[in-house]
Amino acid sequence: MSEVIFRFYEELNDFLSPRRRKRDFQVGFKGRESVKDMIEALGAPHTEVDLILVNGKSVDFGYIIQNGDRISVYPTFESLDIKDVTRLREVPLRQTRFIADINIRDIVKYMRALGLDVYYDASLLPREIIRISKRENRTILTKSRKLLKFRDVTHGIFIRAGTTVEQIRGIIDYLSLREFIEPFSRCLQCNKPLVRVSKERILERIPPKTREFYDEYSYCKTCDRIYWKGTHYMKIKKVVDEILG
Repeated sequence: MSEVIFRFYEELNDFLSPRRRKRDFQVGFKGRESVKDMIEALGAPHTEVDLILVNGKSVDFGYIIQNGDRISVYPTFESLDIKDVTRLREVPLRQTRFIADINIRDIVKYMRALGLDVYYDASLLPREIIRISKRENRTILTKSRKLLKFRDVTHGIFIRAGTTVEQIRGIIDYLSLREFIEPFSRCLQCNKPLVRVSKERILERIPPKTREFYDEYSYCKTCDRIYWKGTHYMKIKKVVDEILG
């Protein structure tokens, strides 16, 4: 049996068994194996990988591993200049449009509250999520490693365990999205952008007590919902402020 030596860096270690984290380790193999298949067999979805070095040289996912190879696997780089090496996707991961899997439905409302474009439909099957992701250039958000290992997935983020605040803050920091955040600019229900609307225009639709205390309103043209800065707004704003704090 042939053998190669692997080393995973930074957060990619989260996908490995404890005995393989942050160290060199040997892996045996038989026949022809691509580096992509081997990486995913070890537990890391290919969407989390942005650079592979084999014996010090960058390769793509199709590289066929050879006996004795030393393989270093890196996640997305935030600041290091690696323009002269083989990047593993044609466009960068810095997308501001997402599609969420049902297993992270709890964070969708708060991401939309931040003004981020998050498509969500609880009825979607994995193949449908992938199809929409590719068609609309959306990054998949999921806790499912299996989903991210589909060959057709080009952009995806594995959501790690944590609170809603920690998970969303992780996405924002991972993709450097703070400059794209516009709190309360998007409908929490259907994800479409909101527009400001005068109180007089919707007066008959506002509950009597609400008319008395609030003068500023936003409106969703798609699902016909009206928003104002009431108690529900304040509860969501508290979470939004914590995320951005």
